[in-house]
This record gives sequence, structure tokens and C-alpha cells, in this order.
Amino acid sequence: MTAVSPELRSVDDHLRRILTSIGPLADIEVNLLDAHGCVLAEDVVAEQPLPRFDNSAMDGYAVRVADVATASADHPVELPVIGDIAAGTGGRYVINPGLCARIMTGAPVPPGAEAVVPVEWTDGGIARVRIHRPASPGLHIRRAGEDVRAGDTVLRAGTTLGAAQLGLLAAIGRARVRVRPKPRVVVFSTGNELVDAAAVPGPAQIYESNSYALTAAARESGAMAFRVGIVPDDPVRLLSLIEEQLVRADLVITSGGVSAGAYDVVKEVLSRLGTVEFVRVAMQPGMPQGFGHVGPDKTPIFTLPGNPVSAFVSFEVFVRPAIQRMLGRERLYRPLVRATLLEPVRKTAGKRSYVRARLDVRDGTYVVAPVGGMGSHLVAALAQSNALIVLPEHASEVPAGVTVSVMVLERRQP
Repeated sequence: MTAVSPELRSVDDHLRRILTSIGPLADIEVNLLDAHGCVLAEDVVAEQPLPRFDNSAMDGYAVRVADVATASADHPVELPVIGDIAAGTGGRYVINPGLCARIMTGAPVPPGAEAVVPVEWTDGGIARVRIHRPASPGLHIRRAGEDVRAGDTVLRAGTTLGAAQLGLLAAIGRARVRVRPKPRVVVFSTGNELVDAAAVPGPAQIYESNSYALTAAARESGAMAFRVGIVPDDPVRLLSLIEEQLVRADLVITSGGVSAGAYDVVKEVLSRLGTVEFVRVAMQPGMPQGFGHVGPDKTPIFTLPGNPVSAFVSFEVFVRPAIQRMLGRERLYRPLVRATLLEPVRKTAGKRSYVRARLDVRDGTYVVAPVGGMGSHLVAALAQSNALIVLPEHASEVPAGVTVSVMVLERRQP
């Protein structure tokens, strides 16, 4: 087994140091739609039952069971209709023996009624109705509290609030709720060689892509992310930008400028501040990493490598779990599955490798194949991938047919 070099920090150790220094954001109270995608910070107890009252599940007729007990297609029962009960109305009628009322879906069931006969079982009469089938007690009646009883805990703290959860909160009369807010994440890239996708590059320039990918990745992780764009290799401008962005940032992500080159300005500037630690992590891609805190509020900052695949993998391994922690979620990591490797893979011993791959299901089991080469600049292969094969540090050559761990980036149904 090949051990991690003492000059390198292990992936697990670096991730542990990050997560021990980051906690959930303080909870706030927000309106329901503003809570979408946030994590609930309180148990929610229903103050009243759901439904609030007995109501009809069908358009039909509110009847007493005994009055329609003998009804059949050959010998229908005919009853007077004393009135109509629409949804949102009620309290005007009592169903005495030998009578019925037309009732609409969602309308309160009137006193005396024991069942609702659907309109399909009748001739649809208005003043009098002919009923062709008998009804059992409670037929097509939604009972008060059958969904939620007053005093029930309907949602627990730690629940991520999606469409169904927000609908439930509205249904029990909660207009506001306490949540962990979405972290505000600021993303920018550094480098004189970079130009925006809308610009015309010079002879030695390249289109900048990291800030787009990282901003989108942060949003997909549940954060509210803002792309600042490109910052040139100028220490003064970099410091000024960081200071400006801290007023709206819960977390900062930079890419580029963290290696050992002469123009690695991010490392140069933040090292002088003494708040960010730059290390070499035993992983491929993504070995140069930086993490620390900046500003009066000690805002976390990740300084990721500049190569696009390195930046993306670094985000998935380190930044995404940190965002989940800030959101207050219990599940911090992407799902890991075991899959059969379809093609051999070679890697550098002593480093944990994250290989772009396609994960599929064949005959009910997972299979996985690498996509493209190992170069950390090959973004086309990354765009075609839905998973990362995670190969341990000690491995160097992994043959086809073995079972490997796979980080699922995109869940696909078999």
C-alpha cells in the first residue's frame, strides 16, 4: 500500500479541517416562498386539524344512509333536494330524514348527512333526485383531522422545504417559518489570460469558464450564488474586490492563482493576511488547495485551482459539503455507489483520483466507464460525465471488471 506523502495533506484531513470550522447559518423567519429550498429550523406543530371540517370528496348529494338503503338501478330512491351547498358556504341546511341536498367537492357536510352519493349514481336532479345505488356510512366524506390532527408535528427541524412541504405549511395556516437561509456565495476567477465568453480573446488569452461552472454548482448545491467574473493578477484590485464582496457574502470562492508560479496572486495576497492556509492535497485533479477565513465576520473562503476540471472536482469534494453544512443539512455528501469498472484506469499512486465517468445500470447493477483523458483541462469530457470514479491513494493500475466507488453527480433512473 502506498501511503500519502508527508508533504501532502490527505483529502479526508483537509475536508475535516474545513467542516470543523464551518457551521449552519443562524436561522431566520421568512415567508413561505422565500423558504423554498431552505432547511427548516424548527418543528412545526399544527394548531388546527386538516381538513378543518368534514367536507365532501365528490360532487353529489348529501344523504342519510337509511334513506338510500334500498336504492338500485331497477328501483331508484327519489328524494327532495332542499338546496345546494357549494364550497366555501354552509350552515344553512340540515338533512332531516327523507331529504337530501346537492353538495359540491370541498363543501362542508351538513348536519344530519351521513354520506355523499356521487352525481354519477343519480339522474342529476335539481328539485328532486333519483338515486340508483345505496351508500355506506361516511362514503365520500373527508373527515376533519383525517390528514393532520391539531397538535400533530407535521414537519421536523432539518427538513428541506420543497413544493410539497410548502403546500403543507400553507394548508395548516403557516404563512411564515424559521429556516436556515441559503448561503450567499460570491464566485470569481483570477488571471490576466482570461476573457469573458462575450469578449474577443487576444492571441494569448482564453475564455474564462470556472466562474460560470462554480456559480452554477453552488446554486445546484442550494446556495444563492453570484458570479463576479474575472479579476486580473493585481494584488490591490484583488484585495479591493474581496473587501467589497464581503458585505454580501457568507462564503467566497476563487479559482486560479494558488499554485507556486510567479503570478499566483491569490496565494500571494491571502498568505500575507495570515488567514488562509495553502496546502497540497493528495488528490488528482485538484492538488493545490486553499481555505481559511477573511474579513471582520471571518467569512470562509475557498481558493481553488485554475484548471477547470480541478476546480470542479475541488468544489464537489470540499465546497459542496461546506455549503450543505451552512444550510443545516444532515446529508453533506454526494451519494456513493459501487459499480463494475468497464475499462482499465491508470493513476498516480499516493493520490486519491476522481475520474470523470458515465454511470449506467445494466441487468440491475451499476456499471461505470471513464470519459475522456485524465487531463485537468478537458472540460468536454466533464460535460459528458454524470459521475466521478473515486480511486484510493494506494492504487496505480485498476483493471476492468473490478468493483469501484463512484460519486453520483446526476441521478438517472435505470
